[in-house]
Amino acid sequence: MSSVTCPICSQEVDARTINAHIDAGCSEPTSSPASSASTSKTAFPATPAARKASKISSSQTSSGSRQMNIAPIFNMRAKGVEPSPSPSESKFSVKREADAHRGEEGPPRKRCKVNLQEAAPLAERLRPTAFSDFVGHDSVVSLIAGGNCGSLILWGPSGCGKTTLARLIATQTDAVFKELSATVAGINEVRAIADAAKSTLSLTGRKTILFMDEIHRFNKGQQDIFLPFLERGYIQLIGATTENPSFKLVGALLSRCRVFSLNRLEDTDIRNIITKALTRLSSTPDASTNSLSPSAQEIEPPPTAAQFPVGHLTTKVISTIVSMAAGDARIAISLLELAVKASDFDEAKVLTLLRRSVATSYDTSEDHYNMISALHKSVRGSQPDAALYWLARMLTGGEDPVYICRRMVVCASEDIGLADSHALPLAVATLQACQNVGMPECRICLAHLIVFLCEAPKSTRSYEAYNRAEAAALKDPNLPVPLEMRNAPTALMKEVGYGKSYKYNPDYVHPVHNTYLPLQLQNERFLRNAGDTSGKRWDEDALASWENADNSGEPWEGREKAPDIDLSTSEP
Repeated sequence: MSSVTCPICSQEVDARTINAHIDAGCSEPTSSPASSASTSKTAFPATPAARKASKISSSQTSSGSRQMNIAPIFNMRAKGVEPSPSPSESKFSVKREADAHRGEEGPPRKRCKVNLQEAAPLAERLRPTAFSDFVGHDSVVSLIAGGNCGSLILWGPSGCGKTTLARLIATQTDAVFKELSATVAGINEVRAIADAAKSTLSLTGRKTILFMDEIHRFNKGQQDIFLPFLERGYIQLIGATTENPSFKLVGALLSRCRVFSLNRLEDTDIRNIITKALTRLSSTPDASTNSLSPSAQEIEPPPTAAQFPVGHLTTKVISTIVSMAAGDARIAISLLELAVKASDFDEAKVLTLLRRSVATSYDTSEDHYNMISALHKSVRGSQPDAALYWLARMLTGGEDPVYICRRMVVCASEDIGLADSHALPLAVATLQACQNVGMPECRICLAHLIVFLCEAPKSTRSYEAYNRAEAAALKDPNLPVPLEMRNAPTALMKEVGYGKSYKYNPDYVHPVHNTYLPLQLQNERFLRNAGDTSGKRWDEDALASWENADNSGEPWEGREKAPDIDLSTSEP
């Protein structure tokens, strides 16, 4: 016999007694489908009321009109169609399923509330809540904390405190603080905040601070969404970016914001942050809510081993964390958290764990250009040690060796030039080697080239000569070619005088004169003679600094030629 689910109490009831069950206010006993099937032939209602209900049910079942009233609702299981469970049915089903599996999987887990703040990483939980706790960037902090700084852009590397500064600005004002990230938000979210800020400003007089993290992720068209709201003063924008605003942000937005450049934190700042974190970790819950230091300008002394919450956080471990953080406070706190949790390891194992957990930091956008510039300038300054260091930094960071070699091809002509004409062929050969061999072997070829370029004599005669010629060409681009320099492929051109007085140099055993330049440039000398020092500067302080730092304090051998050098352009 099939069973149905009571629409009131959600219990399984024999289809023959469902009406009696409902009429009795769901107080009549029910039976499971199995028991109903086994007792369908022998079961007999015990009470007169139940027997009367059973007779009514039987008569209703035999009546076609009554059967149609029940079947669409209660006979869905019998027809193989599962009805949508009600909320109460779902609750009972979950409970029955948990009871069925309790013996196999153990007791069911209890529901509990989780504090999302405690689930956040340690670096997020230990963010400063007051300017007095903020470490680093003293000059910028003093300007920002001094009063209303208007809309601004915080530009700096990761982990230098951009987000923390924005949140601290919001705490010292009565403004409404909204935070978005350009990695997930769009202009619709910005427009909604701006509209709400307009209403809030007109009704309560409170301004709205919008902190837009990773603002450089907005393209130039999306950045225009801020302009009308900043122009009318509805919102105060604080943007954070790791990219150069000059390249990534539109000029109209930069003109409405002040740009603050934040550098990487110093090692003393990182050590101070770690000290504060250790104090926070080792303090009691009540003490952890207090201010961690009286002033951000105070550099706390390095903690001793007795102050650490666990024994393996020795001074060497702390120094290693400071070195590996590389000015990134977030990395420093993450490494500290890793070391704190490694309570079963000794110092050597902790140091190994820390070293394996840090990847080489190489930003292909900012460091890409900064390091190639440092490499080129080291070669120009004949500093092979510095040049090899920057080469190693770029290659170990994953830079394309072909990109480095292309820059060195340019350097071979720009800086070595006519002083050693073997530099350019070697650079081109190295470029071909990098393309054919690849990493890691081509690093040897690059090292060979860079050391050669560093030790080669330097000359910028050809490079400077072209710059002068280019300036003259841009000054008057319409100067005509002299007639004798023009080609004369037709008779008409010869009659006009094209190439008429040109002297073909190989026909003479002696030098001949031709008019090669336009008349206006006849006396110009773009390429200076070798050893010509006109236009060069003589800086006695810079020379003395080089003698002390790079020449072992010995005087430069070129000092004896100083009387022959034109000192008219020398710096005082």
